[in-house]
Amino acid sequence: MDQEERLNKITETIIGVAINIHRALGQGLLESAYEVCMVYDLIQVGMKVEQQKPLPVVYRGVKLECGYRLDLLIENEVIVEIKSVEKLLPIHKAQLMS
Repeated sequence: MDQEERLNKITETIIGVAINIHRALGQGLLESAYEVCMVYDLIQVGMKVEQQKPLPVVYRGVKLECGYRLDLLIENEVIVEIKSVEKLLPIHKAQLMS
């Protein structure tokens, strides 16, 4: 399996898990509730998941610890930022692109 196929398989699994959680819990919960469910379900299907992983930011050539916190890092490949909002706003798209 090449890298692209591997990433596709990982993301298909993540999306499937997210859809199942949304179907089971519905909308309106805190992000933390969806996050723990995602972690649980992803581990159940055999994926490696790191939760609230610090990601340093490089500022003026200096690596500053904990510039960011990733909601989930899955299989050391895919970053998932969990959102629980009524409507996606431009700021959410900016976070996605960063």
